[in-house]
Amino acid sequence: MRIAVVALGKIGLPLAVQFADSGHEVIGVDVNADAVASINAGIEPFPGEAELQEKLSALVPAGRLRATTDYSEAIPQADAVVIVVPLFVDDTTWEPDFGWMDAATRSLAEHLTPGTLVSYETTLPVGTTRGRWKPMIEEISGLVEGEDFHVVFSPERVLTGRVFADLRKYPKLIGSLSDEGTRRAREFYEAVLQFDERDDLPQPNGVWDLGSAEASEMAKLAETTYRDVNIGLANQFALFAAANGIDVYRVIEACNSQPYSHIHRPGIAVGGHCIPVYPRLYLATDPDADIVRTARVLNASMPERMVAKAESVLGSLEGLRTVVLGAAYRGGVKETAFSGVFPTVEALRARGAVVTVHDPLYSDDELVAMGFAPHTLGADVDLAIIQTDHAVYRVLAPGQLPGVRLLVDGRNATDAAAWAGTPRLVVGAG
Repeated sequence: MRIAVVALGKIGLPLAVQFADSGHEVIGVDVNADAVASINAGIEPFPGEAELQEKLSALVPAGRLRATTDYSEAIPQADAVVIVVPLFVDDTTWEPDFGWMDAATRSLAEHLTPGTLVSYETTLPVGTTRGRWKPMIEEISGLVEGEDFHVVFSPERVLTGRVFADLRKYPKLIGSLSDEGTRRAREFYEAVLQFDERDDLPQPNGVWDLGSAEASEMAKLAETTYRDVNIGLANQFALFAAANGIDVYRVIEACNSQPYSHIHRPGIAVGGHCIPVYPRLYLATDPDADIVRTARVLNASMPERMVAKAESVLGSLEGLRTVVLGAAYRGGVKETAFSGVFPTVEALRARGAVVTVHDPLYSDDELVAMGFAPHTLGADVDLAIIQTDHAVYRVLAPGQLPGVRLLVDGRNATDAAAWAGTPRLVVGAG
């Protein structure tokens, strides 16, 4: 098959590579000319994705994968177009911002030729595929969905850093607008993906048809919103436990010892492209989902709550030398999307603290570019807040933070014994 992949970011590029590695001709489209040049040179434009460089080094010279900034080079005569363009959410209104996706859809529609399967993999509010993309493509292309082309929603269900493994591990969900679209979508994904055998699923691992685009859209939102709500519940338990001298981690461990409880871990922040964002997309079409809204508000409040807790212990933070440990939203991943570092630093600066940031994955110049003063372990501090559960922080000791008067461990990452004699606050452990 000839396949076009629209947007070659941390999900789109591995998808393009997966399709090419399965024996197909793939052209990727991206607005970033530097990324396109890097891909065409066989060089990964971002680090950290397992197997990516190895596969690029084989596929690009073989002519199986190339990139372009020109839709007219990629879309015409494609058997399938897969769209992985980012969808943003307004921080104030929580409304989805379709700007980039509208632009991408218009561009592909202008060059769409009959017989193409169009698959949206970007997470969307329920009803968007049928209510927004189908009519937009039809109006611009002059083609009729269900006859001249077919649209499917098939959400990505992978984590950066392990995309290829996740593609094999998890069922591929599809939801089309017609029976023929379903047939085409199943045929396509079975040709480009390979699946691990799993005996823990109610049906064989592979392509799972959910019956409609709306059901497929909801499945992606539900599985991710569940995590945010679960973390919100864990944080609520943690706040109560800390106020009552209870170790919430022992409580959670005890609860999860039977199969009906799956309480997640509390923490100072919920970051990344998915968990903080997708509950808002769900709320866009189900505004009465109070439990979802409450959990999202609580999770977003955790950085401020932890800084306030530090203030209650130390008194005024005015002028205190404070380091936030971790800029990344998740340990071991060089990504700051919706990272808790931003609200944590903001809350500290609002109280007059002198704030620096440390992260083993980022250079000083990269931290400065994000608006942070870089910190070197070994420099004097008064207050330290662990925001990311990087491996290096799990062995952190007071000697690496000379003068530290309080450690706020927002991830329960450190060894309590190593901090004996130094005040240490852990989310949910007093």
